[in-house]
Amino acid sequence: MLASQSPRRAEILRQAGFAFTVRPAEVDETPRSGEEPQDYVVRLAEEKALAVPAAPGETILAADTTVVIDGQMLGKPEDAADARRMLEALSGRRHEVLTGICLRRGTELIRDWAATQVWFMPMTAVEIEEYVASREPMDKAGAYAIQGRASKFIEKIAGCYFNVVGLPIALVYRHIRIPV
Repeated sequence: MLASQSPRRAEILRQAGFAFTVRPAEVDETPRSGEEPQDYVVRLAEEKALAVPAAPGETILAADTTVVIDGQMLGKPEDAADARRMLEALSGRRHEVLTGICLRRGTELIRDWAATQVWFMPMTAVEIEEYVASREPMDKAGAYAIQGRASKFIEKIAGCYFNVVGLPIALVYRHIRIPV
């Protein structure tokens, strides 16, 4: 079962051949004071995994993704101005995308995380404005979708592409292969 409302995570799981149901988890996503980004995404994944009911023997998968630049986490933008600010910060620079995962079966938990480096090409003010106007950035960590219109701004990545989309599927599969 997937404890997420993300259509991107669901699509990644479907493409990888997993059968699952969706039970979205609602948790407070406010970072704690001094919390490191990898601790933040793993904590949220665990809280989501624990927030949904599960039948005996059922495996719950939860995940959370954040973008990190200059030590600062960029979540989903609050509005167009916030999206603009994030894209200006990413323009012409390298940043990191972190996704925490948690698999739960009964009382057993497996927690892990993945990191991917992403290099953005420089974006003009017009390109940023047009991209923000497309509304695509509005529900994405870091205000962009690598699999969407923002793909033309990505020069290269180092690490798992699917992690940047929202679910490091090979990492998930490695843990699912091992009984929880």
